Amino acid sequence: MEKPGSTAGPADNPGANQARLALPPESPLNMPRQGQHAAGLSLRSGWSMFRAWTWFMRLTLTVTTLALTSYGVHEMYAVMNRSITAVQWIFLVLFSVNFAWISFAGVQALFGFLLLMARDLLGRHHVHDRPPGIRTAVLVPVYNEDPVRVASAIEAMADGLSKEAPGLFSFFILSDSNQASAWINEEFTFRELIAASGEHCPIHYRHRRDNSERKAGNISDWVMRWGGGYEAMLVLDADSIMGPATMIEMARRLEAEPGLGLLQTVPSIVWGNTLYARLQQFANRLYGPIFSNGLSIWHGEGSNFWGHNAIIRTAAFASSAHLPILRGKPPFGGHVISHDFIEAALLRRNGWGVKLATDLHESYEEPPPSITDVMVRDRRWCQGNLQHSRFLFAKGLAMTNRLHILSGIMAYMSAVFWLLLVATGLLLAVQAEFTRPEYFTQPSLFPTWPVFDSERAINLFIVSMSIVLLPKFLGWCSAIINLRRCFRYGGPILLTLSVLAEVVLSALVAPIMMLAQSRMVWEIFTGGDSGWKPQRRDDGSISITDALRRHKWHMAVGVAISGLTYYLHHDLFLWTLPVTAGLMSSAFLSWASGKRGPGQVLKRIGILRTPEEKRPGPILSCVTQRLAGKKAGPAAEQISAFVKLTTDPAFCAWHCAQLIPVNPDKTGFNPAMVLASAKAKQSTSINDLEAFLTPAESMAFLQNPDLIRDVAARGSESP
Repeated sequence: MEKPGSTAGPADNPGANQARLALPPESPLNMPRQGQHAAGLSLRSGWSMFRAWTWFMRLTLTVTTLALTSYGVHEMYAVMNRSITAVQWIFLVLFSVNFAWISFAGVQALFGFLLLMARDLLGRHHVHDRPPGIRTAVLVPVYNEDPVRVASAIEAMADGLSKEAPGLFSFFILSDSNQASAWINEEFTFRELIAASGEHCPIHYRHRRDNSERKAGNISDWVMRWGGGYEAMLVLDADSIMGPATMIEMARRLEAEPGLGLLQTVPSIVWGNTLYARLQQFANRLYGPIFSNGLSIWHGEGSNFWGHNAIIRTAAFASSAHLPILRGKPPFGGHVISHDFIEAALLRRNGWGVKLATDLHESYEEPPPSITDVMVRDRRWCQGNLQHSRFLFAKGLAMTNRLHILSGIMAYMSAVFWLLLVATGLLLAVQAEFTRPEYFTQPSLFPTWPVFDSERAINLFIVSMSIVLLPKFLGWCSAIINLRRCFRYGGPILLTLSVLAEVVLSALVAPIMMLAQSRMVWEIFTGGDSGWKPQRRDDGSISITDALRRHKWHMAVGVAISGLTYYLHHDLFLWTLPVTAGLMSSAFLSWASGKRGPGQVLKRIGILRTPEEKRPGPILSCVTQRLAGKKAGPAAEQISAFVKLTTDPAFCAWHCAQLIPVNPDKTGFNPAMVLASAKAKQSTSINDLEAFLTPAESMAFLQNPDLIRDVAARGSESP
């Protein structure tokens, strides 16, 4: 069989000529696998005022965080009034860790707010008319996704790029789908998209037979086969949307800085329909600029990669970022799960700069639709971030990358520290209630009276909550003092009500995530592997029965803590109510979070409104229109995947022409292929065959062009 993209003569089927449009000729690029440890190189860019400013802000951030943390630890020590028991020492250590974490986030948010306000006053936004002088491949990895949604976004972006930068961008849809129906449905949809694309912005498609190393392996496969033909690659996710002007500007900036290896944008969340999705969407749009500007102020040229909506210098990535395979078994060994942080660290280790562009807009993504969907995603992210501990002390990494890795670990370990802090606090309360105080812990004529400075404790609690809520308050301020921005959120009243609603709902969800993430950490440390599950994009609904089953332990813990604190002291019960209320109502919150109804009610009255809901950008409007047109068309996805393939000769030929022949001597014995062949010979109809095959056998069948043609021929001959 002919290899896609080759210059051989036409194959003996009517789809061969069209099939060659699916992939261009290969342009291989060497991509050596990197080691966990290696010597670090200095940045390729020379010393500049930007780097001096970055170092000054890093020092300022460090000093301010340490000062605030020292204050909190000193005050907590004073609350206990020096006579500290072993349990109180544990409580103090846990408090110190948690207080340092929130202090770092709070100071970072404050600096981000100041930078955002300075940019508002200066009004600087660099716009260039010159087209970039480099070729860029836009990579769209897909994994069992809705192809209509993906095709609509690609079509809109490609149309804009073909007009604004003809011949400079090409799209590659890189499929790792491992479900037969998903694979055929995406080919059925993308085939039309590929045929309609022109030379000004061609669209290509490749399905990978073996999806080893997940998304990182998907991207690496493209780099090694086609990376030599493109100076840059702009990596998207299946739910990503970017404006053509933003994509062009990213290519310009990469070209203008020869030492820049990666430029990351800050995606805005859009199209949230469920209650939880709209909650995330609002928080992302209002507080996100505060945090992202705070990050950029100390990241400098040692920023991070978030896995998508970023442009990368292809040669730099190939020479620096082929991930090592860690010794041992998952969850801490094997392939690197969360590839992005480590790829950025390897680029920086090899002397390439990595920057965060907070001034580029029209960069979008979609949110998970419910609490349960976030928990599924977080299970994978948690394992990936904890696996990064293997790189925390790796040789050659820059200090900023070690901080990124540590922050990723703390994103989930902080839940454990918070849970331990709550548990230790309850233990102290029980100890105070049931244990007789020891007045003579040391030989003395005078007793040591147990003293607890309640006034100081209340003041420290107020300070702690102020730090926690500071980013939200600063986000509110950033909109209130900028009238144009304020009215994009519905005006001062709706904005204020939205912030209050977000604070309350987030406070209820937080203890649920605390327990869920603590369990994830436990599962990972005890050897559990997350696997690779596709994400739901829009519908997050679950039944109330399923919600009760998933959250029964959360509710039980909430009831137990409430009962204990009520028994010990009514005031303690009220103090712990912000934690226990969310836990006791976790099943209802989880059930309601994935429903479109509550989210749409809030949308109608303007609560949790975001700027894109009131006035969507041009690219969002374009994608929405195309998506509506495709959804209104024939429901092709309702037709069986096998029926589509075997009853449409042109589509069957196109599918078969994309399959790269495999040498059996290299792949070894394939039991799924053997069983699929045997079942295909015994089946009397295509529907019977589809029902008869297992998922693995279905994939094997679809990878065998001779078997497909044989079944299709027998189907056409039957009456």
